[in-house]
Amino acid sequence: MIDENSTKEDVLEAVKQKQDGFYLQYASEALKGDRDVVMEAVKYDGCSLQYASEELRGDKEVLLKAAKNDWEALQYASEDLRNDREVVFAVVYWNYEALRYAGNDLLYEVACDWQDAMQQEVNNDN
Repeated sequence: MIDENSTKEDVLEAVKQKQDGFYLQYASEALKGDRDVVMEAVKYDGCSLQYASEELRGDKEVLLKAAKNDWEALQYASEDLRNDREVVFAVVYWNYEALRYAGNDLLYEVACDWQDAMQQEVNNDN
């Protein structure tokens, strides 16, 4: 069983053996901040990103690996990444429903872009 006293090797073995990234939730804070451990966890369960350290929830590579496994991992990303156009559009490419987890700043920007594009279409029709 994985707990606060488990070693890095114990956690990695459990995740790989059971193919279950949610073992990360029982790991120590130090291991939740270990890039190797978190990358292995999100490989099997993208939403195990929620148990990663704040720093790793703001790591673009970690998020993209998690979201490729499960697009809903975007909801656990840092605010900066949820407002990163490149990141969000990559995740939305995998599943358009991910847009619901985009940051408000990005949603506003996209809405303004859409509004400008629609206004341009109206002007071109006249």
